[in-house]
Amino acid sequence: MKHEDAMKLILIFTQLWIAVISTGKTGINNKYEDEHLTSLLKHFMLLEPSSESDLEAEQTTTEQLNLPFFEDMIDAINVTSQFGNTVILHCRVHNLLDKVVSWVRRMGDKMHLLSYGQQVYSSDERYEMNFHQPNDWQLRIQYANERDEGHYECQVSSHPPVVFHVYLKIIVPELEIADERELPIKNKFYNVGSTIELKCVITKVPHQPNTFITWKHGTRILNYDTVRGGIKVKTEILPDGAQSRLFVANAKPTDSGNYTCSLADVAATYVSVQVLNGETPAAMQHGGSSIHPKFNFAIFVIIVWILDQFR
Repeated sequence: MKHEDAMKLILIFTQLWIAVISTGKTGINNKYEDEHLTSLLKHFMLLEPSSESDLEAEQTTTEQLNLPFFEDMIDAINVTSQFGNTVILHCRVHNLLDKVVSWVRRMGDKMHLLSYGQQVYSSDERYEMNFHQPNDWQLRIQYANERDEGHYECQVSSHPPVVFHVYLKIIVPELEIADERELPIKNKFYNVGSTIELKCVITKVPHQPNTFITWKHGTRILNYDTVRGGIKVKTEILPDGAQSRLFVANAKPTDSGNYTCSLADVAATYVSVQVLNGETPAAMQHGGSSIHPKFNFAIFVIIVWILDQFR
């Protein structure tokens, strides 16, 4: 023990002895003296050397207090994005110090390293790592598709490690074309001179569509067609998608072909249209054929003759 520590110990011990004697004279119920005695005892105990286990416990507590932590004070979130969009997964870390942030993807029991620090370790060129000041480690996934759906983890190389979990869900829009009777169709027949009317319904869009809805006849875009004339497109945005109607007036045989409704390059569907001149579209639409009345009468005579043979 150093000379200064010894002198401090003697001084505190002397004060402690005086306090004990004084307390004995005035009574233990003297609140001020009791508190003074307690303070001296605590001070005396602080001069005792700490054991090795106490030092280790103190060091462990200090390390835990210095652990990195996430900004939102939560360790798991769900993220939903639309097919074809660029997905940004955020990981905002405080108190990082000299630790390293990495992104991994969990697929069952397997872990796939995507990034370490600002370096990308995936052969998929759609992945990109960006750091935005002051603490946001962003994993970007371009042209997201349904295969990107799943569990991702932002890990910090502390001891013990801290992990931020993200579950990514990809919504694939659904498109369906219906006729003027609101019935879903894949084939449609119209007479010459009638109006082609098709309705495209787009659903399963997590946000309002920010991409353009287009109609095509073959490869020709119809939305702003001024060559043929008589073409009109009306599009309505809905809470969970959109619907778009196509009108083609005074149909001609040249209007036959495939009509495609597409949500940019994200999703598309088509219907086959045939414009008929004098034929019966209803019979063809249902796969039937018209039967001549004389043929019907012949079948009736044959059936009667067969029944007469069994009498």
